[in-house]
Amino acid sequence: MSKNSCGVTPASKTSIQISFQYGGVRYREIIPLTPTPKNLEVAQKKRSVILRTIKDGTFEYAAHFPNSPRVKKHITTSGHTEQISNYLTHWLRSQKAVLKASSYEGYRKIVDNLIVPQFGDLLLPQLKRRAIKEWLETMSCGNKRLINIQSVLRKALSDAVDDELLDINCMANYCYQRKARVKEVDDIDPFTLAEQTSILAIADPQLRHQLQFAFWTGVRTSELIALNWTDIDFDRNLINIRRAITQAAKGVAETTKTMAGRRQIKILAPALEALLSQRQYTANQGEAIFINPRTNQRWTGDKPIRDIWAQLLKTACVRYRWPYQTRHTYASMMLSAGENPMWVAKQMGHRDWTMIAKVYGKWMPDANSQAGEKAEATFGTQVVRNRLIALHSTQ
Repeated sequence: MSKNSCGVTPASKTSIQISFQYGGVRYREIIPLTPTPKNLEVAQKKRSVILRTIKDGTFEYAAHFPNSPRVKKHITTSGHTEQISNYLTHWLRSQKAVLKASSYEGYRKIVDNLIVPQFGDLLLPQLKRRAIKEWLETMSCGNKRLINIQSVLRKALSDAVDDELLDINCMANYCYQRKARVKEVDDIDPFTLAEQTSILAIADPQLRHQLQFAFWTGVRTSELIALNWTDIDFDRNLINIRRAITQAAKGVAETTKTMAGRRQIKILAPALEALLSQRQYTANQGEAIFINPRTNQRWTGDKPIRDIWAQLLKTACVRYRWPYQTRHTYASMMLSAGENPMWVAKQMGHRDWTMIAKVYGKWMPDANSQAGEKAEATFGTQVVRNRLIALHSTQ
């Protein structure tokens, strides 16, 4: 064996260094053996055992390095020795039964692609808030992504506490966020009327109806493709939003994003025109209102829509924005026209108008010189009016 075999090197004339990775951290430990070829081979075998026990979740630091100052750090609490990667595998399976497909897919990606590669080798009690914070600090994503990652980890650890695998949840009442940077480009980037006209003018009939409907209802893409003709109440001029189809759901309708998402939307004239024009294509074909013109089947998610959408905007010579901007376009049009923010919030499936004010505030018109006159006319008493008239007449 060479003097520099992988992970095993002579440290001095009387000792050998073994290096290995555990819990995303590189460790180097010294064993008191003269670095002869035979002893180096012994050290290499010891390292192989260490790596194997780390992988199967049975590694105990004190058993291999009883005199190491790091032993205290790696003593587990309550006798629990389940490895994080193993626990999260079982935990994900339990979540699949209670989460929507889109939510489960988001959880799975965070667990498999982020948490397990970083902390999977650790035992549950060894995971500490400081290590999590240091890990999050290295990420280049925004606060929204950081919050989502922590939410999944917090939930998993909370369930581990409930299952008596942990004494405490190190993520309880904690959420790391970095100082938000000022965005150079606003995420809310609605289409102008001229851009809408250009897009609709070149779209094939069915796609034109779908996009016109989207511009004038503000529905989410997932809600739009889940709509059936039975959801339209033409007598009362209402659209019933009950379901959504996401890309992760693979064409299967699920409940809406939030409870407030289950709602009724008033059908405005352009949206009604789109529906009436679409009738000839799908009213007698099945349940779906809007379908993929390439397959003549219901859209299975937003990906095929994005593919067609990108080419459509390019042909129309309209600057690219993602399809969700049709929703922002609806909100900006309604608010710019002076529609009640609470009404707009309910139309869009928000629980209250605070989100509308926060996200779309710049489209809400400022008070004009006639502000307050409607309330005054409705609620002002005749006595007050008479007193004002009298005051004016004496001046």
